[in-house]
Amino acid sequence: MNINVKPYKDRESSRKQQVTEMFDNISENYDFMNRLMTFGIDVKWRKKVVKMVAETNPEHILDIATGTGDFAIMLAGIKPKKITGLDISKGMLEIGKKKIKEKGLDNLIEMVLGDSENLPFEDNSFDAVTVGFGVRNFEDLDKGLKEIHRVLRPGGIFVVLETSQPEKFPFKQGYKFYSKYIIPFLGRLFSKDKKAYEYLPESAGAFPYGEAFNNILRKNQFISVRNYPLMFGAASIYKAFKK
Repeated sequence: MNINVKPYKDRESSRKQQVTEMFDNISENYDFMNRLMTFGIDVKWRKKVVKMVAETNPEHILDIATGTGDFAIMLAGIKPKKITGLDISKGMLEIGKKKIKEKGLDNLIEMVLGDSENLPFEDNSFDAVTVGFGVRNFEDLDKGLKEIHRVLRPGGIFVVLETSQPEKFPFKQGYKFYSKYIIPFLGRLFSKDKKAYEYLPESAGAFPYGEAFNNILRKNQFISVRNYPLMFGAASIYKAFKK
């Protein structure tokens, strides 16, 4: 499944190239914008994911689309043997490496430049895989999910935190207004790349959510698939396992 929304619609480069450039451009204030746009609630959502992962006692964890390492740093608290954070954006990884070093976690967390649709790891390498606000940026969603399934060990857990769409009044209408007007406005005020904060809500609107994404996970051989709506459906956690 391909999602054709691009950050820079006036360019002919691929979606993957554009997304990489976009995250390089916004890496310096990405954490600030995340906290601002979600009023800091995204931290609570991430803690819920960490708790789900912790229940399986993983030794080796892969955090895909790790960005500046927020998930990887939080996952360090459950004391696995190793965490690998992978991202396609060199700029985001550089910020993440600085944060990890400052926290004294560079012996536990390795940050790797790589493509989620062509993971540089052996089959069955990880006990757990997480993705925070990243699957909607996959150029080929099915290919990315197949790669995650490949590197996850049998019985391993896969947890996704991603934006979704409220469906009930008045949250549906409020969310649409916030996404269409407020997020781009904040991007124009605080970001060097104004197109990025037009693309992010647009890509969220185009991404399948709820049972639609559950079915995509099942199609790609994941089992025991469940989703947990957050904040009236503005975001969702998806939990699945490899058979």
